[in-house]
Amino acid sequence: MAGRPLCPPYHGQMTTENSLLPDDDCYLALKAKDARFDGSFFTGVTSTGIYCRPVCSVRTPMRRNCRFFRHAAQAENAGFRPCLRCRPELAPHSVSWCIQDASFMLAHQAARLLDEPQVWGDEAPSIEKLAGRLGVSDRHVRRLFEAQFGVKPLQYLQTRRLLTAKQLLTDTDLPVAQVALMSGFASVRRFNAAFAQHYRLNPTQLRREGARPAGDGITLRLGYRPPYDVAALLGFMGKRSIAATEFIATAAGQSCVGRTFRTESGGRAHAGWLLARFDEARAQLVLRVSDSLCDVLPLVIRRVRALFDLDADPAAINGVLHASFPGGDGLRVPGALDGYELAVRAVLGQQITVAAARTLAQRMVDRFGEPIQTPWPQLTRLFPAPAVLAGGGDALGQLGIVKQRQAAIVGIARAVADQRLPLHGGADVKATIALLKELPGIGDWTAQYIAMRALRWPDAFPAGDVALHKMLGVQGRKAPAKEAEKASLAWKPWRSYAVIRAWSGLLVAEPCPARAHPSL
Repeated sequence: MAGRPLCPPYHGQMTTENSLLPDDDCYLALKAKDARFDGSFFTGVTSTGIYCRPVCSVRTPMRRNCRFFRHAAQAENAGFRPCLRCRPELAPHSVSWCIQDASFMLAHQAARLLDEPQVWGDEAPSIEKLAGRLGVSDRHVRRLFEAQFGVKPLQYLQTRRLLTAKQLLTDTDLPVAQVALMSGFASVRRFNAAFAQHYRLNPTQLRREGARPAGDGITLRLGYRPPYDVAALLGFMGKRSIAATEFIATAAGQSCVGRTFRTESGGRAHAGWLLARFDEARAQLVLRVSDSLCDVLPLVIRRVRALFDLDADPAAINGVLHASFPGGDGLRVPGALDGYELAVRAVLGQQITVAAARTLAQRMVDRFGEPIQTPWPQLTRLFPAPAVLAGGGDALGQLGIVKQRQAAIVGIARAVADQRLPLHGGADVKATIALLKELPGIGDWTAQYIAMRALRWPDAFPAGDVALHKMLGVQGRKAPAKEAEKASLAWKPWRSYAVIRAWSGLLVAEPCPARAHPSL
């Protein structure tokens, strides 16, 4: 936390600015270096002008020198610079939900849009474009955003860009010009000016010495909040893994996931591999990404955070669900690297077992997946591209896929290929669910499942799920879906997490375990 003071000493009563935590609790968490609160607040130290994560390893500052902020953007707006030791850019994002407050939901949907690189493509975000996507005036967006986050939308976006650039400068050897453009800056000049203004540093001062071996990929660290049941998440993924596109390793001390990945950005296709390893002692995910994905590294980071649900706030979730699911405090909702792939696999899993759906997915990859070279013999193919499956037609039937699901897969692939169906965390949830249900063979169960995993919607609830009916004891009733929906109201706004816990057989009201969920 060393550095020249930027802010005057703070002598008034301390407040956690726009925080759900009282300032006394923030200071206790800071003293304990409690990783459960990582990313939930940041501490600005007036004697140094630096802001830190709660887990920072330096000596705890005096209480009178501390100001607490809910978001990094608030700390930077108040004149504090990010700590070079604890690196605020590694902290999990702050994710809060409230389904009753329309203003809250609109402000957080705005933040989701600003956080999601895939939303904007090649166009630069602006308040006018943001307001247009939300269907309100730009003045209304500014007012609600400032009331919720304590900063203007563009200040929030600027902090996100700077922290992204800081991570890429520190952890990679990408050229500064490339980092600037990848982080969302229109020019290197503007990037250098913003970096100097906010951080009092030249971007090259963050460079680490020593070149990495060619072809070894880029290594990054991503933080998460404990508790995190790594074994349960990898077990879920392992039962659904498709050979040649992914592998799961669960040996002692080597919990990792390998994946091939393809995405489009700027009209170009980018394909490569990634390897994610859990460092549970540090509450971090160590991510290696192939050089071929360097140009879309911010998007890859966002997708990986979604895949492993790294931004979940267990304290908030467990506050609602612990009484019903006391054994599930570390469970996460498995996400998706590619929402399109997840949607196709969800269709394949309709009304059949996990093993049967996995077999169909394997046949699809073997038949239509494009070969790719990686350092691992387990990773040799990409999941079939939307344009390929959009023209699959009768060839899908030759794999053993029934006509109704053929039509659903072709419909999803065409909608994604035509850019009519966004399947990522920045998509409008209600609109996307409605679009999905307009496609042939897609009902509410499948749409809710896709919303839960691909759209990262924490309150998705597939009310028609038979495993949930069994867990809730409503399977023999006249309208079990309605009864399940009614019973789930106590779990809002975290019903996606309740579903995962229920599928794990953890509901205390129904001790007998549910059968395995029938979807990939």
